[in-house]
Amino acid sequence: MTSRKIGGIIHTYQRYDPKELPSPLKPVPDVVSGAFAHMLFYGDMRELTDEELARAVRIDPSQIAGLGPSLEALKALLFERKQRILETYEAHTVQLEAARQYRSRGSQVSPPKRYRPAYYAALREEQLYDLERLWYRQADQHSPFARQLVALIDRLSDKYQVDELAAKYAFTGRQAMSIPKALEVKQELEAIDRLLKQLEEAAETAQIGVIDLDALSEYAQPGDMEKLGDLARQMEQYLRDLAERQGLERAGDGYRLTPKAYRLFQGRLLERIFSNLQASRTGRHTGPVTGEGAVEIQQTKPYEFGDSLATMDIPGSLVNAMVRSGAGLPIRMKPDDIEVHRTRNTPKCATAVLLDMSGSMRYDGLYVNVKRMGLALDGLIRREYPGDWLQFIEMFTFAKPRRPGEVVSLLPKPVTLSDPVVRWRIDMSDERVSERNLPPHFTNIQHALRLARQMLAVQDTPNRQIILITDGLPTAHFEEEQLFLLYPPDPRTEEATMREGHLCRREGITINIFLLPTWSQSREDIQFAYRLSEATAGRVFFTAGKDLDRYVVWDYLNRRREIVA
Repeated sequence: MTSRKIGGIIHTYQRYDPKELPSPLKPVPDVVSGAFAHMLFYGDMRELTDEELARAVRIDPSQIAGLGPSLEALKALLFERKQRILETYEAHTVQLEAARQYRSRGSQVSPPKRYRPAYYAALREEQLYDLERLWYRQADQHSPFARQLVALIDRLSDKYQVDELAAKYAFTGRQAMSIPKALEVKQELEAIDRLLKQLEEAAETAQIGVIDLDALSEYAQPGDMEKLGDLARQMEQYLRDLAERQGLERAGDGYRLTPKAYRLFQGRLLERIFSNLQASRTGRHTGPVTGEGAVEIQQTKPYEFGDSLATMDIPGSLVNAMVRSGAGLPIRMKPDDIEVHRTRNTPKCATAVLLDMSGSMRYDGLYVNVKRMGLALDGLIRREYPGDWLQFIEMFTFAKPRRPGEVVSLLPKPVTLSDPVVRWRIDMSDERVSERNLPPHFTNIQHALRLARQMLAVQDTPNRQIILITDGLPTAHFEEEQLFLLYPPDPRTEEATMREGHLCRREGITINIFLLPTWSQSREDIQFAYRLSEATAGRVFFTAGKDLDRYVVWDYLNRRREIVA
């Protein structure tokens, strides 16, 4: 008889490779946020190395549990080695020996008469810095006194390290150490401490790559090191695959951010912002506005003279006609039977965002929060209101329009003048004058408002606004072709800026000011923001830099609600 083949149960894992880390049930680690945070701070698009990418990613340590040697076991091994060293040696004897050798070497030095007071003071105070300065003062660095100083500095350096060893570690043994042995023990204990810290970090973040495997191999078993190396290579490959899926393209020895990563980062920003808004009991969706709009809603109303029949509710109108006249053909419909859908308007909003990139924005990293806000607002409009118009304007000594993709690379302008008082007037019509030759770190709000007003004027919507993000008073303005750079802030610059604000108000443009707090902000800065917003029927927001993106997006949504309502 032919033996029957025993059947069985085949388990099929769909879209999951058991060799791939981590489990698909866990949330996917965020790769792009760390990469974009680096780019926002430094303002460049340089490639990220494998190590920088690994440090930017946070993985749940439970996802790799059991896939390699126990990190706790490795830590216990290092603790045991450290404890054995501390229980073997004592440090008091070597401290006394280091101090004796230093004093003995110091008594053998014969300083010239002119250097004796400084030398004996440095010797008594045991100041390494003073002995080095004394050595630099020697005209001939090969003289007997200079060579003696070098030997004395070497003895004092040994004494410093021995004292540090005794103060840092609690020795409980009885075996005395020589000075070379003490320095060797100090080096080994510090290496063990570094490895323990790396293992703790790896246990918290699952970043196996932060462990110095070469140093750890001196203490761990070869089998454990092989498993740990395999796990590190596995994690490195997983991070590479994860980076490619989230829009980080492999280029040479690093990773390059792609538009896919840009959109993903914007989405994460909006998720964080909207979660904050929901926690504050604030909705992001505007209510429907009925009227002669383009978008139908489910509600209907009886037909009135002048309503468009394009929005007629045909099934509802036929039902009304049959209820009135009864069943039968033909169905005769009267004006009272007609139902039309209510509609809502979808107004367009035009916004110009003025980003202050003057020299003062470098304090406390304010410029990073400004750029993060720009990315969040651009992502909101692309996702929720694609018909809206958005323009970014970089504001410094001049004003320059910037595309959304350029916002990430903006940096505060370097301060090129250190004069406490600046009173410059430059004729920009002179062909010999170039923007590159002028200090860029001033704040020209007037020029930025003018550029925003000119760009908003051609937009086919009455709903136009300017979002001004700055930290204080303007210090530059234009009068015809004349550029004025005035610091401390001058009333002449404020008057020119206010005139531009009045022109914006005359053309129906609202100015909302987001005033960022800085160490140099004064009462005059706040009063100027109030005067400018009052002149244009706008508002002033006092926000912390880290919450700037939240407040700007929140205000934009509220502004749309006011426009629609």
